[in-house]
Amino acid sequence: MNYSAMQPASHATLFYDGRCPLCLKEMQRLEEIKDTRLRLQDIHALPAGADLPDRDTLLRTLHLQLPDGSLLTGLDANVAAWQYTRYGAWWRWLRWPLIGPLASMVYTAWARWRYRRLYPSPCSNDKDSCDAPD
Repeated sequence: MNYSAMQPASHATLFYDGRCPLCLKEMQRLEEIKDTRLRLQDIHALPAGADLPDRDTLLRTLHLQLPDGSLLTGLDANVAAWQYTRYGAWWRWLRWPLIGPLASMVYTAWARWRYRRLYPSPCSNDKDSCDAPD
């Protein structure tokens, strides 16, 4: 994906787990430095009937919905989200051909560990079914 060529005509939305302390800290930092074309959405505060993957899927890895409606996941979503800040170029190296596959493996392993630690039993679309600490 060519992140430097991203010129969204509208808003992109990054879906994050607001019950994950590390995730929340990163989103607070991102909120301070992002431009207005990026919205941050806590998965636990999603309105009912949103046309998105189910809550459990969203909680397992980061999702970024681009203005055209397409979804990026995992490290691609993270790198793309940071392109809406002045630090975007510093994140692009994570997608370089020799580094990208290894960075994706590390991110995927971390995301699985994080999900299993916070949600020992799978979440459903029911807001109260996710047992992570508030």
